[in-house]
Amino acid sequence: MVQPGDRVAIVSPSSGLPEIFPAPYELGLQRLRSFGLEPVEYPTTRKMGASPEQRAADLHAAWSDPSIRAVIASIGGDDQLTVLKHLDPSVFRADPKPFFGYSDNTNLLNFLYSLGLPAYHGGSVMVQFGRGGAMHPDTERSLRAALFAPGDFELTPATGWTDHDRDWANPALLETEPDLFPGTGWSWHGSEPVSGRLWGGCLEILDWQLAVDRWMLPITSYDGILFLETSEEMPSDTAVYRILRNFGERGLLERFSAILWGRPKSWALDQRLSADESATYVESQYAAARRALAEYNPSALLVTGLDIGHTDPQQILPYGGLARLDPAASRITVTY
Repeated sequence: MVQPGDRVAIVSPSSGLPEIFPAPYELGLQRLRSFGLEPVEYPTTRKMGASPEQRAADLHAAWSDPSIRAVIASIGGDDQLTVLKHLDPSVFRADPKPFFGYSDNTNLLNFLYSLGLPAYHGGSVMVQFGRGGAMHPDTERSLRAALFAPGDFELTPATGWTDHDRDWANPALLETEPDLFPGTGWSWHGSEPVSGRLWGGCLEILDWQLAVDRWMLPITSYDGILFLETSEEMPSDTAVYRILRNFGERGLLERFSAILWGRPKSWALDQRLSADESATYVESQYAAARRALAEYNPSALLVTGLDIGHTDPQQILPYGGLARLDPAASRITVTY
């Protein structure tokens, strides 16, 4: 458990975007300090173009420092996969400490999971902590519980949300909160309650891990809850279905009793869809998930529309932690 006053490592194992966009990064550090935590930076935290070896060295340094009690990613990226082969598992096992990140950080989450070490899907410095105006209250509540209050935590559907990016090149936008859309709730497909350990992350990153055979899910046996979400690259419904089909052909989809699907990001600065186009995109992705499960795991419980991953608010999932799904009560409880 992290405690107020603790030192926490801020690392950039994917992209050193704090160098290019210091404003949201500095705001995120300020918010961490308001949590009572002391951020500690490393040589590549604010460095674009750092080599995989350099980024791995920062991770080793963070885990080797006994005064560091948690590690938080500054942001995601697209090449953390290249860092994995430079990591020494013994360094991480020697002093287990929780890691927070998502998107490309699915790589490190999965690596730590394979070692039986604590990790949390969500909570980057530049996005969740560095949100304009104020942290979303749902995000802050979830992050504070994950950091400071181990135990059961009930996820709740957001009453207001957005997936619209704000341009970090305009620091003035950090002074106000984003406009929110009305909540849409969750959709349940299945009626049997499920309990199990959580595994998953960003769909595209898991696909890359599978492609290079760095898939760290136990292959021989598994019974748990798969959670998936997609990124700002906004893969088509066809791409989503094909990735899931690959999972199915590998015999992976059948190993889960339930699937939690995050609210898809359906708008980006370079893909500005209309409201109708966004709604169509979201429903097409859900339909792709239903199609794949109908073919490879028709008995699995599916819940769509969760506020996990590339959405605001973002609720934190314990990677490898326990979750309980109760369709009758429409309740999801996780254990931090």
